[in-house]
Amino acid sequence: MPQPVILHHYDFSPFSEKVRLAFGLKGMEWHAVDVPVAMPKPDLMPLTGGYRRAPVMQVGADIYCDTLLILREVERLRPEPSLYPGGTEGVAHAVSYWIERTIFVPAASLATSIIGDQLPREFIEERKSFMNHDFSKEVSLRDRSLNLQRVHASVAWLGLMLRGGRPFLLGDAPSAADLSAFHMLWFTRKNGGAEGEAMLALEPALLAWMERVAALGHGTRREMPSAEALDIARASEPRNPGLPADGDPSGLRAGQEVVVRADDRGRDPIRGALVAADAQEAVIMHRNDRVGAVHIHFPRVGFDVQAASRE
Repeated sequence: MPQPVILHHYDFSPFSEKVRLAFGLKGMEWHAVDVPVAMPKPDLMPLTGGYRRAPVMQVGADIYCDTLLILREVERLRPEPSLYPGGTEGVAHAVSYWIERTIFVPAASLATSIIGDQLPREFIEERKSFMNHDFSKEVSLRDRSLNLQRVHASVAWLGLMLRGGRPFLLGDAPSAADLSAFHMLWFTRKNGGAEGEAMLALEPALLAWMERVAALGHGTRREMPSAEALDIARASEPRNPGLPADGDPSGLRAGQEVVVRADDRGRDPIRGALVAADAQEAVIMHRNDRVGAVHIHFPRVGFDVQAASRE
C-alpha cells in the first residue's frame, strides 16, 4: 500500500500554500498535520533533525525540506499533469528562486504593515532572531515605501511575462513558476484585505492570472494528528533515493557525518550521515528515539552541506 503524503504546515504559511496548490494541480489526496507558527515544535523536530521551517513533506520515513525539493518529489510521485510542462523545469526553478529570494520579505512586510499587531508575539520575536527581520507593525510601516518599490519592481516583470494573452507565466499550462509567484502575492492580498491589494497595484492581467492559479485548488485534504505521522515514520523504512552514493560535486562521500544549513536565514545546523547526493539534492540519515532512522532530503540550491569535521 502506498504511503500517505503528509504535509506539516500551518494554514497562513505562504510557502505551504505553494505546495497545497501543487497538490491541487495534481489532483492529489494528502494529509495535513498542523505545526505551531513558532518554536517549540516538538512533533516536527524528531522528523527533521532540527529544521524548523514550514512546510515539510513526509512520505513514510522520508522527509522533504524546502518547497523547491518538495515540488520535485511531488512531480516524481504524480508525474501528470506536470509541474514543468514542455521541458520547463530549469526555467521554472530559476523563476521560483528569483521571485522567492527577492519578494518574500518585502511582500510579507507589506502584509504585516497592516496586520502586524494581530500576529502572535512569539511569532514576531522568533522571526527577529531566526530571520533577522522584524515583522512588527511598527517596523513594517516604517519600511513600507521601500518594500513597495521592491515588490512593484518584481510584479512588473511578472506582468511582462503575461503579455500577449499568455495564461500562465511560462505558457499555456500552469507550472511551478506560477505557484512560486502566486503564493507571495496571495499572502499580501489574503491578509492585507483591500488595503493590501491596493498596495500591490496588480494590473488586470495579473489579477486574472491569480484567479486561474487559485482555481487549481488544494486537492483532497485529510487531517492527521502529529502523533500518527511520527508513528508512520517509525514503522517505515526510508526509500532508496536513487542518487549516486558519491555524487556530491565537492567530494563528500556516503556515510560521512555532515552538517546541513540554509545559506540565507535560520542557519540552524541539521546533522546526520550523508546517504547520497548529486548536484540537485542531498540526503542525510538522522536517528532519534521517537522515529528511528529517517532520510532527510534537501535541495542543493539554498543549502550548504559540509563535513562535520570542518566545524
